[in-house]
Amino acid sequence: MFSFGQVMTALGDRLGNAPALIHGDTVVDWASLSRRTDALAAAFIAAGAQPGDKVAHLMRNSPAYLTTTVAAFKSRLVHVNVNYRYTGEELLYILENSDAAVVVFDAEFADILETLRARLPHVKLWLQVGGTPPAWAQNFDAVASGPATLPPMEHTPEDLLFIYTGGTTGMPKGVMWEQGTLWTALGGGALMPGAPAPESLAAHLETTLANPARRKLLALPPLMHGTGLLMGIYALGLGGTVITATGRGFDAEEALRLSERHSPDVCVIVGDAFARPILRAIEAGKGKLGGLGMMISSGTMWSPEVKAGLLQHCPTMMCFDAFGSSEGLGYGASVSTAADPAAPTRFMHDPNTVLLDEEMRPITQAGMPGRVARTGQVPLGYWKDPEKSAKTFVLVDGRRYTMPGDWGVLEEDGALVLLGRGSQCINSGGEKIFPEEVEEALKTHPAVEDALVFGVKDEKWGQAVTAVVETRQPVTEAELVAHVKARLAAYKAPKRVIAVAKVPRAPNGKADYETARAMAEAVATA
Repeated sequence: MFSFGQVMTALGDRLGNAPALIHGDTVVDWASLSRRTDALAAAFIAAGAQPGDKVAHLMRNSPAYLTTTVAAFKSRLVHVNVNYRYTGEELLYILENSDAAVVVFDAEFADILETLRARLPHVKLWLQVGGTPPAWAQNFDAVASGPATLPPMEHTPEDLLFIYTGGTTGMPKGVMWEQGTLWTALGGGALMPGAPAPESLAAHLETTLANPARRKLLALPPLMHGTGLLMGIYALGLGGTVITATGRGFDAEEALRLSERHSPDVCVIVGDAFARPILRAIEAGKGKLGGLGMMISSGTMWSPEVKAGLLQHCPTMMCFDAFGSSEGLGYGASVSTAADPAAPTRFMHDPNTVLLDEEMRPITQAGMPGRVARTGQVPLGYWKDPEKSAKTFVLVDGRRYTMPGDWGVLEEDGALVLLGRGSQCINSGGEKIFPEEVEEALKTHPAVEDALVFGVKDEKWGQAVTAVVETRQPVTEAELVAHVKARLAAYKAPKRVIAVAKVPRAPNGKADYETARAMAEAVATA
């Protein structure tokens, strides 16, 4: 077990002019990445940051994001992701809560930071990416081009990385990962999921330098979210290349252009919010996936029919559904190939993934719902929040589990089928209904592009199952309700289906249930 700091320091500039980061026409090779990250890491330390201090990343996707992250690894500082959609008080909260000592930010956020910085006296260094920085900040590129005199650092697997997650309620929570644990959970240096990992850092370095076909990752989600970040840093840890799109929002046609231009072997997405537009663009003749070997989705459910459509156009590809969250990785995996493209999503898993009942006892009986939990390589908990940590990171028979809130059932062969997130569970007439299950049923209708399902207060039912849908062609509410009833128990069908121009989602594709509920309420009161 070793840290990302150890890995990145060992790789250094040994990969020379091989590309490390590609963003539009900008290419940062490994030699340049090594020099720039050494210079940034040295600047962090010169400003007074100490090992264990935090580096806040307030940036959209660009080479600066992962350059900052690698510099944090090298200087033994702690990555903190900051959602660039946050407004003043939300932004102040995360910078205060994380105790950020260094803040690296895109120029577009300078004005809002100007209003907050007097309340952030613990920040030792402000670095602006792009534009002319204000007097209180330094230019990122100038610092990254400065002296690279980084002193030797005593990296350990216990060095930390934070992933702040908004969750569904309350303020963001900082998930504390030890880098060694995270490196192991991501694969420990294995080139492909399930492949053996090297036993030592020296063995990993030797394998990486000897491998001419290092990973080339097309990272489509925002790096500020866990899915894009983790896949990105792991690709770099393998000595590979991370390719990012230049658009401010997800653009399926740009994704296809990048795939054709750079021939990545792996592409990371977040469920249907990314996969469905890609499929539609391919069907419209807007591009191809080229020789892509694997498309990986994590963080949300991915419809089998969308996978099947992609595999029809790219039959040599694997669709890899990784069941994970900011609070834990490796709960299970579901792989679809052209041999069985429409297979249902069933997660195969190892013994470290279990289902727990309401009494925190393991469930072994097929068909009985329970909360998904995982032991082994798990985070330390939430930063500065022992109460929430105790609810998510639990002890069962002396073993520590992470249990972020997903529910599932076991099938007869032990495979895990997800039901959804318990925090969004709808109680309608005494019946528990998981929104994701209804959403998937709605999205199998040929007229439906996207859907979100949630509960709204109702005098008769307590909560009425309600849906907002984005459609490709005209369809009636009654037709969609009947479509769901043909696939699920009748009580799970929506009482209302409301057509909207665009189903609300965050930049990483995650569902925005609060906005969807507000949309439905606005229609009800109109």
